[in-house]
Amino acid sequence: MILYDYPRAPNPMRVNLFINEKKLEVKRKIIDLSKHENLKPKYLKINPWGTVPFLVVKKRVITESIAICKYLDSLSPISPNLFGTSPIQKAIIEMYRRKIEFDGMQATGEAFRNSAKSFKGRAFAGTAKIPQIPELIDRGKVRTEIFFNFLNKTLKNSKYVAGKKFSIADIDAYVTLSFAKWIKIDGTNKRKYVTNWKVNLEKRKSFIKYNKLFR
Repeated sequence: MILYDYPRAPNPMRVNLFINEKKLEVKRKIIDLSKHENLKPKYLKINPWGTVPFLVVKKRVITESIAICKYLDSLSPISPNLFGTSPIQKAIIEMYRRKIEFDGMQATGEAFRNSAKSFKGRAFAGTAKIPQIPELIDRGKVRTEIFFNFLNKTLKNSKYVAGKKFSIADIDAYVTLSFAKWIKIDGTNKRKYVTNWKVNLEKRKSFIKYNKLFR
């Protein structure tokens, strides 16, 4: 089993934090996105989607960060269970996680990929040649700010995003917070509850381990 990884990027960050929380050991191969290595023939032969991260298991390829997390979770279903245990808990966590993904991560990505020079002609992840649309930059930034207002309101009455228990929803929200810096948005600005939550998360061993990679 090999994880093809680039820890600095948002989606690989999700998987790395998940692995750290689960205390798993996974063999990795770094693909340098800054050099567009993910689009080189030798990697496209393995993963034609041209995205990172992806996990190779017995010659099978698993792409998409949450799919990878769920596979790894099935290998180690013991605590901590980051997707929930009871039916209602699983549903609530997934409800918030999807909200974060659509309203937070995608909004930030919309602004970033339509503004970054390195993504000229590649406004969507993958191999397709899709032109950037400058008008989507401001819309993406507005959507991102709206998302952080939602997050702040949610955390006003809850220790973690989906309730009293740390979950994959917190990982996704934290990744969005970090990703937003790429479009010069500080999600903690004038948002006390997001700030307190962030400080709390960064005390966790899994987050300390991840953040040490870039010091």
